[in-house]
Amino acid sequence: MNILVVGQGGREHAIVKSLKKSPKVNQVYCAPGNGGIAQDAICLPIAENDFEKLITAVREYKIDLTVVGPEQPLIEGIVDVFQEQGLPIIGPTKAAAQIEGSKSFAKQLMGKYRIPTGNYQVFYTSKEAIDYVKQQGVPVVIKADGIAAGKGVVVAHQLEEAISAINSIMEDKIFGDAGQSVVIEEFLSGEELTVMAFVDANSIAVMEPAQDHKPVYDGDKGPNTGGMGAYSPVPHMKESLLNEVYDQILLPTVEAMKQEGIPFTGILYAGLMITNEGPMVIEFNARFGDPETQVVLPRLETDLVEVLLAIRDKRLNEMHLEWKKEAAVSVVMVSAGYPKEYKKGMPIIEHAMPSKTQVFYAGAKLLEEQLVTAGGRVLAVTGLGTTIEEAQRRAYQGVNNINFEGAHYRRDIANKAINRIAN
Repeated sequence: MNILVVGQGGREHAIVKSLKKSPKVNQVYCAPGNGGIAQDAICLPIAENDFEKLITAVREYKIDLTVVGPEQPLIEGIVDVFQEQGLPIIGPTKAAAQIEGSKSFAKQLMGKYRIPTGNYQVFYTSKEAIDYVKQQGVPVVIKADGIAAGKGVVVAHQLEEAISAINSIMEDKIFGDAGQSVVIEEFLSGEELTVMAFVDANSIAVMEPAQDHKPVYDGDKGPNTGGMGAYSPVPHMKESLLNEVYDQILLPTVEAMKQEGIPFTGILYAGLMITNEGPMVIEFNARFGDPETQVVLPRLETDLVEVLLAIRDKRLNEMHLEWKKEAAVSVVMVSAGYPKEYKKGMPIIEHAMPSKTQVFYAGAKLLEEQLVTAGGRVLAVTGLGTTIEEAQRRAYQGVNNINFEGAHYRRDIANKAINRIAN
């Protein structure tokens, strides 16, 4: 088979590497990919939202299956366009991708079908939003209603912080059109983690849980980013709790989408808060998470291609996912200044990696045969080990073997899990 992965980040690199392992695969293509992904796939210089050129490439390169990594092409309807042309593609339709594309849609769906989540209100003017926060009090969670590359969320513990966030999103339009409306949510206390699942509109195959680290600095300090690292499995996510997530969240959501006439197919991502009242949904995504994919897919023993074909053929109920017993820890290396302004074009020097480590490139490009930085999140190093501690050690050994000017990374990825096990 020839497979096309749409996207250009670390998540897509992880998908590419996982697909390459399959004996069913002849060639993996990636559009547009990046300089690091080019080590593992043939990169096609086609923008991820240029559907016409992507379709031409699928026919030209005799591609048998397309896998969509990022949210934007899904929200813009790439699956609908491919399906109209009779081309197999993995992902939700434009209507189903609203579960990520519109926070208010997702909240209304959860309210209607009693899927556990925090209380919320939607506001279309900054004045109404600010008046509500003044009346409601803090802490609150403020979200741009649309897509903001994982950065459109502010947890405000002070009133001034909440007002500033609302004005930044709605008046200054720091996230563009995503901030035309905001969702203000109840602040939920507890442990945040991620459960992703393969879905074929009828059946669900749940992946191993992961925990992401969003804030840019150690100790969960500083502004939120697209993700500074992750680990899997999650020691405190017992099987009984995972069953609860399946019964109360994943299955009811897939059933709700069917009831609404917009069945969901592809990868459903549930960002959860484990509260004293049980698991509650913080957000849904309509695709693989980033950087969760960089720890979940390296642990997947089952052939990813077999799983994707089962989704395509609507026979996911026949699949039983097998997982490596090893843990995975992924550490993201970012450009100095990220998530604010940062320089690009810094040469990336990668020395030989230790055993059981992988590098997934995100913001990197080839310049005269030299990999250089080209984004905020430059790459992720994932280590595997018999324990989370061993996986963490390998990941940081890998990080120490990569250099670029101004490189920043958190030094405490997976410490939460290690401390929890120790106690």
